[in-house]
Amino acid sequence: MKVMALTPMATRFSPTFPLLLRFMMMFVMATALGFSQADYRLQSPNQKITVVVSAGERLTYDVLLGETVLLQKCSLALDVDHHLLGQSPRVVSAKRNAEDNVLEPPIKRKSATIHEHYNQLRLVLADGLAVSFRAYDEGVAYRLETSAPEKEVKVYKEEVNFHFPADFPVWYPQEDSMMSHNERVWLPRKLSEIPTDSLATMPALVDAGVAKIAIAESDVEEYPGLWFHGSSGPALVGIFPHYPLKEELHRDRDLMVTESADYIAVTSGTRTYPWRIMGIAEKDGDLITSQLVWLLAKPSQLTDTSWIKPGKVAWDWWNFNNIYGVDFKAGVNTETYKYYIDFASKYGLQYIVLDEGWYKLCVVMDVAPEINIPELTAYAKTKNVGVILWVVWKSLDDKLIPALDQWQKWDVKGIKVDFMQRDDQLLINYYHRVSRETAKRHMMVDFHGAQRSATMTRTWPNLISNEGVRGLEWSKWSADANPRHNLTLPFTRMFLGPMDYTPGAMLNATREDFAATFNRPMALGTRCHQLAMYVVFESPLQMLADSPSNYYREPEAMEFLAPVPTVWDETRILDAKMGEFVLLARRSGKDWYVGAMTNWTARDLDVDLSFLGAGKHHMLAYRDGVNADRYAGDYKQTKSEISGSEKFTIHLAPGGGFAARIQP
Repeated sequence: MKVMALTPMATRFSPTFPLLLRFMMMFVMATALGFSQADYRLQSPNQKITVVVSAGERLTYDVLLGETVLLQKCSLALDVDHHLLGQSPRVVSAKRNAEDNVLEPPIKRKSATIHEHYNQLRLVLADGLAVSFRAYDEGVAYRLETSAPEKEVKVYKEEVNFHFPADFPVWYPQEDSMMSHNERVWLPRKLSEIPTDSLATMPALVDAGVAKIAIAESDVEEYPGLWFHGSSGPALVGIFPHYPLKEELHRDRDLMVTESADYIAVTSGTRTYPWRIMGIAEKDGDLITSQLVWLLAKPSQLTDTSWIKPGKVAWDWWNFNNIYGVDFKAGVNTETYKYYIDFASKYGLQYIVLDEGWYKLCVVMDVAPEINIPELTAYAKTKNVGVILWVVWKSLDDKLIPALDQWQKWDVKGIKVDFMQRDDQLLINYYHRVSRETAKRHMMVDFHGAQRSATMTRTWPNLISNEGVRGLEWSKWSADANPRHNLTLPFTRMFLGPMDYTPGAMLNATREDFAATFNRPMALGTRCHQLAMYVVFESPLQMLADSPSNYYREPEAMEFLAPVPTVWDETRILDAKMGEFVLLARRSGKDWYVGAMTNWTARDLDVDLSFLGAGKHHMLAYRDGVNADRYAGDYKQTKSEISGSEKFTIHLAPGGGFAARIQP
C-alpha cells in the first residue's frame, strides 16, 4: 500500500484547470488510496514510517513502514463517566509540530546523549477528547487527553487495539493473572493462537517480517498499567486492572485485591494519559538501542541529581550467604556483612545490599538483634562503600516516612523494594510516592517484584533499576533462567528500561550438569556467558550475585568484574538476532567493552573493531574454553595488542559468551 500526501495534490494541476474538476479528481485519487478527506498523515523525520489517522465512524490509525502496512484500523476511545469519547469523531482542530533536540540524561544507560527527533500531530475532537501522535525514526506513539470541567472523573475503559494486516508471529510473555512479578518467558506464537483470556505483560514483540514491533507504554501516572490479551485473530487488545476496593494481606507481602470497582481509574478530568508505544525495528539490534520509552516518559522531577551514584553491588541472598574460610558463623549478622563490605572495598564495588532477614518481617522498624545497622553503615563509609536495604513494599508503606527518616539518619544509600506484584492505579501511585520520598532523602530505589516502574526512570532518576524479569534467582528452583531465555531479554524486557537480572554466577553448568539448588545455586551457560551479561544487560545498579568467597578464588574473573561500568557513553550493536545471539560494544570514557552471548547453539561471530578508530589498544578478553561445551566453567583469558583495522572471529560454545575490555 502506497501513501501519498493529499493536501499538496492541487499543486499538480494548472491554475487554469477547472476548479470543480480539480476537486473531483482529488476525491477519486483519495478514494483509490483508501483514505477519506478526514484522514491525517504523519511521517517520521526520515520519512520511512507513516501514520494515517482516520476520523470516520471511529477514530482509527494505520502505521506503515515504507509501503508495507504494519498495523491497520487500530481503534482508540475512552469511556469517562460513561461518556464514550472518540466515537463518531469530529475533528475541530489539527496542529502539527516537530522537535529535534539532544538530551543529556542525568543517569546514563545506553549513551551519554539521546537524540529526540519526532514529528507530532495533535487532533482535538468536538466531544472533548484530544489525541497526539508522534512519529520517530524508531517508532510511533500516541496518547489521549481530556479537558473535562470536573475536577475528578472515573475512567471506565480505555480502548487500546493493535490490529495487524496478517497473522504475524508474536513473542508473547503470557501471564497467569494480573497479580504477578512479571517474570515471564517470551515464546513465539501466531497472533490467532492467542485466546481472548490469555493475558500478557509488556512488551509484546510482533514480527511483521520487514520489522519487529515492540508494543509498550510510558508516562503512567494516576492510572493503571497496560496489559494485553488475545483476540483469536490478528490483533492484541489492551486491558487494565480495575481500581481496587478491598484488599487482603497474605503473609507480609502478598496484598491481594479481593474486590474491584467497575472502573479502572479515579483521576483528574483534565489530563494527559499514558503513551501507547509501537517501537519499530528493521534490525533486531535496533530494539536494544531504542530510547523510545525513556523519551516518552515525564521529564525528571529532580533538580539535583549529583548525589545519585550508579555502581555494582555485593549481594547476599542469591548465594545464601555461603562464605567460607572465616572465623565467624556466616549468616544475617554484622560480621558477615562486614565481610561483604571488605570484599566490595577491595574490588572498588560501590555498594552492598542487606536482603531478607535484617528486620523482623512485617515490622520494618524492628531490626534483627544480630544486625547493627549504624555500625555497618559507619564501617562501610570508612571503606567508601554504601549500604542498601531490602524491604517488602507493604511493610514499608505502613511506615514509609518514619522508616525512610530513620534510614536517612543511618546514612543508608538506597532501598530495594520487593513483592508489589501489581500495577493497578494504587500501586502506580505507590511507585511514584516511594521514588519521590526517597529522592527527598537522597536515597536510590531499586524496585523488584514488578516491571512497570522500569518505565519511570526518566521521571525519577533515583529509580536506579528495576527487576520484573525472570533473572538469575530462578536458577535456585528451576532451569528457566537459561541461555535461550537470556537471548530474548535484550530485545524484549530491556526495551522498557533497566533490568536487574542479578548476574555473576561463578558456578556454571551445562544442561546435562545443571541442578536447581536453592542453598548452593549454579547458573546455566558458560562462565563467559555470565561475564558478558555485564556488558549486554543494562542496569545502572548491577549485582554481583555470587559469594565473595567464590569471587576471591576467581582473581582472573575479577580483573573484568571489578572495573566493568554499569552506565555507558555509547552503545554499538555489532550483530544480533532475537532469541539467538547478540554481539555489541559499549564505551565508557576511552574504554570499550565487548559482550557476546549465544543461546544453546554454538556459533562463530566476526568482531569488527573499526569502532575503535586509529591507534593501538590493549585488549583483555575472556573466551569460552575448548571444553566449555562439557564443563561450563572452562574459559581462557587472553591479553593482546590490537588496532581498529583488525577483525577476528570468536567461537561461542553452547550457552556461551565472550567478554573483553579494550583500552587505548
